[in-house]
Amino acid sequence: MCLKTVLSIAALATLLGSVACKNNTTAPPASTPASNQPVASKTPGPLPDRAFRALLAIKDAPTKLRAGQKETVVVRVKNASDVFWWARGGGTNDANSNQFYIAVGDRWLQQDGKLVTEMDGRIGIPKDLRPGDEVEVPLTISAPTTPGNYTLEIDLVQEQVSWFHDKGSPTAKAEVTVVR
Repeated sequence: MCLKTVLSIAALATLLGSVACKNNTTAPPASTPASNQPVASKTPGPLPDRAFRALLAIKDAPTKLRAGQKETVVVRVKNASDVFWWARGGGTNDANSNQFYIAVGDRWLQQDGKLVTEMDGRIGIPKDLRPGDEVEVPLTISAPTTPGNYTLEIDLVQEQVSWFHDKGSPTAKAEVTVVR
């Protein structure tokens, strides 16, 4: 074999080896998540602050209710954060306290914004939500017992952690007249 052929083969082998090494070092293993996709912890715990972002809407909100009337409203919940929400706060959550569960809840406000009742209806979201996912949740509410004009405010809460509005997320509101 001539020296020129040996050098060409050696150069080709070096080039192929360099490409193979380069490809092996830059390609992440298939099991490694992309760095821009948050990894959802399966251990129950509080959400990071950036996870407390939701878009809420009341479908067919009532405009008039009788004093003390119970009504079921449908609330559309959208995960507007970049964090996976476990409905039960983690992959499995055996706590009897519902700690870390994500729930829809409502409260009633007077026209001047004063709180009438902090805890009216409450129900957990029925499934885990990836960023951008939506779900509809039936929430049973109870109208105030005194006739007047009120604001029904719907929010999410991570149980025993925080209401979403306390972390800057918008709530859904409907003006409701309560009659005798």
